[in-house]
Amino acid sequence: MGSETITGHQQLHVYLFPVPAQGHMIPTVDVAKLLAARGLKSTVICTPLNAVSISKTTERDRLSGLDINVQTIPFPAAEVGLPEGIESMDKITSPEMVPKFMTAIALLQQPFEQLLEEHRPDFVIAGMFLPWATESAAKFSIPRIVFHGTSSFALSIGESLKLYKPYEAISVDADPDSSFVIPGLPDKIEMTMAQLPDHLRGKNVFSEMMEKVRESELNSYGVLVNSFYELEPAYAEHYRNILGRKTWHIGPVSLRNTDTSDKAQRGKKSTIDEHYVLNWLNSKEPNSVLYVSFGSVSRVSNNQLLELAMGLENSGYSFIWVVRQIKNDDEESFLPKGFEERIEGKGLIIRDWAPQVLILDHEAVGGFMTHCGWNSTLEGISAGVPMITWPMFAEQFHNEKFITQVIKIGAPLGAKEYNMWVDAKKVSLVMNETIATVVTQLMGDGEEAKEMRQRAKEIGEMAKRSVEEGGSSHTNLTTFIEEMKVYSKK
Repeated sequence: MGSETITGHQQLHVYLFPVPAQGHMIPTVDVAKLLAARGLKSTVICTPLNAVSISKTTERDRLSGLDINVQTIPFPAAEVGLPEGIESMDKITSPEMVPKFMTAIALLQQPFEQLLEEHRPDFVIAGMFLPWATESAAKFSIPRIVFHGTSSFALSIGESLKLYKPYEAISVDADPDSSFVIPGLPDKIEMTMAQLPDHLRGKNVFSEMMEKVRESELNSYGVLVNSFYELEPAYAEHYRNILGRKTWHIGPVSLRNTDTSDKAQRGKKSTIDEHYVLNWLNSKEPNSVLYVSFGSVSRVSNNQLLELAMGLENSGYSFIWVVRQIKNDDEESFLPKGFEERIEGKGLIIRDWAPQVLILDHEAVGGFMTHCGWNSTLEGISAGVPMITWPMFAEQFHNEKFITQVIKIGAPLGAKEYNMWVDAKKVSLVMNETIATVVTQLMGDGEEAKEMRQRAKEIGEMAKRSVEEGGSSHTNLTTFIEEMKVYSKK
């Protein structure tokens, strides 16, 4: 994609300020690239350590002539009692660090306002956990756009839970598997008490934050959604018309990355050479490999990793497994004895960070076992790959319902309990027999699996068309830019 400058107007300048977490920074940088490709000046605001990975990602676009830059502001780690080097959520290693991290994020407001006063961008796109950005932008008569980084479906569920509180009708002593219907939605969506997000169960660091997030969204100019209209038309309309939010669906933003280098360099540096991965995949038959990854922050216990290793091996299917361990525990504590020798050629283990989009887009990949983070979900959708769902926290249980019940391109693994990402508390293990069974069902030749693959492929094609010229997301982005141009002249 070259520059698609809309002529006849002076260049708009946008500040993009992502939440300091890989799952928020990666799509925000993609949005920055999309806007720069339309002739805008995009400046990504971040802290020094996060700037390292972001700058590497944007460098190729900058060298190609796009006006995209990175501006740093210091992260007050020492000021809030965090060790130096903790500048993103995936670096947090204990629950005690979470409130300190949220306090540090709040302290970014003042230096951010200094930048606004000095440079006066035309508008600001800021992540959900920076609720003060609405107030900051308003001080300078600059519109603030919210970027949640999730779908209208998940946002609609969150708002319905907030408005109607259906879980309050269930006794606190009730069985965790007790279910309730979420009212006011286009589809009948049920949820269990065990799947309820922590911030709705009682007061914690996130309950107060989520209230601020909601208030700042209501007072903001609007919401950019990393999704496409055809994927969730009923929920796009529901969020806009019933819940009254001004929105633009401009995704999947990951499709901005079109060549191997762009796909491989998103986020942190991969711990494996992408050419090695591609050569490994090239040796496999189409749709024969399961890709397994649980995102950048999820913690999975060693006992669960052991069950997963056995389940993958027992399924008999080839796999790529991205492993992110708790702390620095010995790998032998979760890998069965002789596991790596037995899976040689059949399985590929990648430690910590993988070129996910590159892998999902390969024709050999026929399934994706995922934690249902929205980035991963949408990347799987865009690649036309059916999924095995294993949600853990945040809105991931909502996303599981979207994958398995609304668009019907996934099979649930049976995860039942919300588990705060940094806690890795004891939750019911998903046993290796269940894992092997579900993998076999998704990757096999059964009628249901074939239908799921076909549906996933069709939706993937729909995703690609949405970002092409004339597609819904491409058109929505044009509408959004034109609206910002009109606003800037006021």
